[in-house]
Amino acid sequence: MPRDAANPTPRRNFHVPLPGDLYRTLRAEAANSKTPASAVAREAIAHWLETRRQARIDEAVLAYATAVAATSDDLDPELEAASLEMLEDDA
Repeated sequence: MPRDAANPTPRRNFHVPLPGDLYRTLRAEAANSKTPASAVAREAIAHWLETRRQARIDEAVLAYATAVAATSDDLDPELEAASLEMLEDDA
């Protein structure tokens, strides 16, 4: 695997056949941004993967919040009382 000083992790090639319209759009974006098409594709893949990772986290947080809704894990009674006192003081 080729390595370089800026990125000591070996790179791996991945062949992705693209439909013509997607290929042309990728090439046009690469030309417009004066960036190699492979770099544009890498960035797009990385962004999509990060979006999917964040969506899984969001789904897990929602599942947890749904599971603990209206339980003692939902809101600490002492914290709730303190926040209500602060709201009353501000009014």
